[in-house]
Amino acid sequence: MRVMRRKEEGFTLIELLIVVAIIGIIAAIAIPNLLNAIDRSRQKRTMADMRSIGTAVESYSVDNNQYPDEGDTGNLTTIDGHLDQHLEPIYIKKCPDQDGWNNDLRYGSDGDDYTIRSYGKDGSETNATGGKTTSFDDDIIFIDGAFVQWPEGQQQ
Repeated sequence: MRVMRRKEEGFTLIELLIVVAIIGIIAAIAIPNLLNAIDRSRQKRTMADMRSIGTAVESYSVDNNQYPDEGDTGNLTTIDGHLDQHLEPIYIKKCPDQDGWNNDLRYGSDGDDYTIRSYGKDGSETNATGGKTTSFDDDIIFIDGAFVQWPEGQQQ
């Protein structure tokens, strides 16, 4: 008489736990890098949008001998409903009005100078020190065709 033996196949509990632990370690390393890369891309998008607005404002000034006047450069207003009325659709098809974090972009001009500002990831105004910044919460400032405060290097 022949005895039938069942051949057991599959993974043991220990093997499964080891695989789950390895996946957890990889995720713990990769997720912070992924989140940092997402915020960097939002900064780059914001800077590109600010350059596009600046180009449109400069084109407007060529035709009108002044920048679109929105009060003054110290009192910045939202772009939506203000600046976009001057620029769309002649100078820019659709004027971006929010930064990469969906916070309002700000614009101010006295007719002779203009400022475009993003309040960064936190959406609140920070002290403008000018130059390079290292925090996603720091403001990005574009004045008269050039960045005067911008992100550079490792951001936190």
